[in-house]
Amino acid sequence: MTARAVMIAAPRSGGGKTTVTLGLLSALRARGLRVRGAKTGPDYIDPAFHEAATGRPSLNLDSWVMPEGALAGMVAQAAAGADLVVVESAMGVFDGLAGPQGARGAPSDLAARFGIPLILVLDVSGQGQSAGAIAHGFATLDPQVRVAGVILNRVASERHRSMAQTAVEGAGVRVFGALMRADTLTLPERHLGLVQAREQSGLDDLLSRLGEMIESAIDLDAVMDAARALPTSSGPPGVAVEPPGQRVAVADDAAFSFLYGHLALGWRQAGAEIVPFSPLGDQAPDVSCDACWLPGGYPELHAGVLSAASAFRRGLATFAATRPVHGECGGFMVLGRTLEDAQGVVHPMAGLLDHTTSYAKRKMNLGYREATLLGDCALGPAGAVFRGHEFHYARVIDPGSDAPLAALRDGMGQALGDAGARRGRVSGSFFHVMMRTDQGNRT
Repeated sequence: MTARAVMIAAPRSGGGKTTVTLGLLSALRARGLRVRGAKTGPDYIDPAFHEAATGRPSLNLDSWVMPEGALAGMVAQAAAGADLVVVESAMGVFDGLAGPQGARGAPSDLAARFGIPLILVLDVSGQGQSAGAIAHGFATLDPQVRVAGVILNRVASERHRSMAQTAVEGAGVRVFGALMRADTLTLPERHLGLVQAREQSGLDDLLSRLGEMIESAIDLDAVMDAARALPTSSGPPGVAVEPPGQRVAVADDAAFSFLYGHLALGWRQAGAEIVPFSPLGDQAPDVSCDACWLPGGYPELHAGVLSAASAFRRGLATFAATRPVHGECGGFMVLGRTLEDAQGVVHPMAGLLDHTTSYAKRKMNLGYREATLLGDCALGPAGAVFRGHEFHYARVIDPGSDAPLAALRDGMGQALGDAGARRGRVSGSFFHVMMRTDQGNRT
């Protein structure tokens, strides 16, 4: 059976997409459906919630990062073994780069390319009949993007719901239901997004309540009827990024959790074994591994514990003497000499690279990146090209003396200069890699 899909979208960030997505996934799973989540754009945090709601890994889909053939294969991976794929869009549904058309990184690219109908979540707080104009505009802006209907969110009263629903339906757009204001069902946030799923002890109960809320307020049969079959793919997406070794030690705890599902899936499909360890638990990478990967996460929130984790630091140094170690974003911070936390306390880190970073002197960096390696490292050989993104508030306050890792360009091709660091077998940068694009993945 071919899986069907819908996309939960909105005019902007913060409109309630994640709450609705998690509620739908939970409610439909409770009905016995095989549901799976997916997320447009670069995001680690929301897919972890999708997995908690469905019991299945959630994959990222990105029209700028992923060449067309690889993207089609990734959609097929998301659909494998599922009755319904619920795709949660990032930002506003039409938001992305200025070009190229169809590959802007916008959620609408995916909706148009794969015929995925949108369910638009409209936050109607502070408005009534104007919701009709918004629904009409989104439904008619691009004939290739189909808006199947609307879910009204943050409705203040029955009168408020009636006003907004009448206006939306008067504009020719179906209303699937309405969610009243419910502050008790909000998800806690911090500086990079939601507080991670693994850190929320009451998550199962919250997901259950979200599912019950959606079941009672939304016409789920109509949502299922609105879903459309995904096109079949001619082949798998290939390995997005070659595994850095046959057995890869991957830091995995509350400080290091930002490993893309499609990277891990690709590594396993390529025959690699992922061996998790916890730096917060003062664990070192397993000596049987032949590479070590320190993902991004929140080391700035755990700097004191990491600094005191002597077995981790000694074991990492021993490992790096003979085998490659790579750190992304938070992992890059921990590989440096010191990390300054939000209170201005400076904590010694691994010292395998020469830079120092600070979360106290912070500045937000956000955007797509294309990276060309300037030397061989765990990621690949010099000259290899990768696409991904940056999203961090910490910054390098002393670059040290190491050689740079890569030359960066932004999503529009503008040069950003050299970034990251490499020394011996150790490498790292704030850049999160999503896909290598200079070889087989250009399909």
